Amino acid sequence: MESPPTWEIGRGVEEEEKGACDEELVVGKGTWKHAAFHVATTIATPAAYAPLPFALASLGWPLGVTCLVSATLATWYSSFLIASLWKWNGEKHLTYRHLAHSIFGFWGYWSIAIFQQIASLGNNIAIHIAAGSSLKAVYKHYHEDGKLTLQHFIIFFGIFELLLSQLPDIHSLRWVNALCTFSTIGFAGTTIGVTIYNGKKIDRTSVNYSVHGSSASKAFTAFNALGTIAFSFGDAMLPEIQNTVREPAKKNMYKSISAAYSVIVLSYWQLAFTGYWAFGSEVQPYILASLSIPEWTVVMANLFSAIQISGCFQIYCRPTYAYFEERMKTNKSNNYFSLRNQLARLSFTSIYMVLVTLIAAAVPFFGDFVSICGAIGFTPLDFVFPALAYLKVGSMGKNSKLGLLMRPLNILIATCFSIVAILGCIGAVRFIVRDINNYKFFHDM
Repeated sequence: MESPPTWEIGRGVEEEEKGACDEELVVGKGTWKHAAFHVATTIATPAAYAPLPFALASLGWPLGVTCLVSATLATWYSSFLIASLWKWNGEKHLTYRHLAHSIFGFWGYWSIAIFQQIASLGNNIAIHIAAGSSLKAVYKHYHEDGKLTLQHFIIFFGIFELLLSQLPDIHSLRWVNALCTFSTIGFAGTTIGVTIYNGKKIDRTSVNYSVHGSSASKAFTAFNALGTIAFSFGDAMLPEIQNTVREPAKKNMYKSISAAYSVIVLSYWQLAFTGYWAFGSEVQPYILASLSIPEWTVVMANLFSAIQISGCFQIYCRPTYAYFEERMKTNKSNNYFSLRNQLARLSFTSIYMVLVTLIAAAVPFFGDFVSICGAIGFTPLDFVFPALAYLKVGSMGKNSKLGLLMRPLNILIATCFSIVAILGCIGAVRFIVRDINNYKFFHDM
């Protein structure tokens, strides 16, 4: 069977974008506070910043701090670039891939679509494992000899997410994500406090901050850490979130990004630095696994983690759900609440949840998924594409002083983070191969 010519596929993309716009000539209703909840929920998940102490331990103090601070500033800046491209050509672009299509055409659309699916699926597998681990830790606190394994809690979490998946859109999750944002603050405050407490209880002379292993091992560990840091700032959903915001959308989005990043800086940096300080090179890939006392606070941190992850998981489901919904809706049943659309949604959300749950349960290597997802999913979306897109169509005058400064900065960000993506992928693949050789499938971590 012959494949359709490229021009037909491109026309299909344009028709899809036009159909989406016809469907959603809906004025955004969300405030900047709602958008801040969404942004904070997608980025500042416990699964994102809990691995940061381990990333610092893989790089050492000087390089680790430099990479963390640089990534924070770069992704903050890149988020402003994406927000500034809202209606850059006078048209409303509802999704990241439609924005890319308006700037780079056919290949822009499909590149972003592929990267977004990799980021969304990889992120949800990683945080699914993290949620299962947190729920298991709570269970083990109350039932030390209990027989339930990590896989059981991964399945329980998957069932809960399937129920949340029946909510229609991101805006319908605003109160869920408000709770998740407060859980983020609760998790950060609790975990930072408990980390410092545990650190003071440890014999400080026994804590080592050197990076262990051969030169090759150190290099691969450092590559893996770069992918982990990129994952920690992952937000592949900014245009989708901006679409929910009322006018003036740009101004409101700038405020929401700034508010969200204020929370992120306070939580990320403190947890990364205190975690590495407390445990040194022995810190675990998921910081909660390094904590032991007081037990009730560790339980509380794990509960905050599971609650926050439930909202983040939903945000990252939405590009996949939207992709299928655009193709399954018919002119006869455009009403979201029609029985046909409800059954269709239940079918593809169930397939998605079974797939993610199965992979998370079979290969529960949290740190490995975090790194590879950050390298080949989030790095192109959050660092490389915004810089390239602004270089092509940015509204800042190219001959203005600020425009002349932004151009080399954007080129530098796009180049450096392209290299980070390659190195992070190399490191992540090596660790995945190693862990598959060391553990059996469905291993109870």
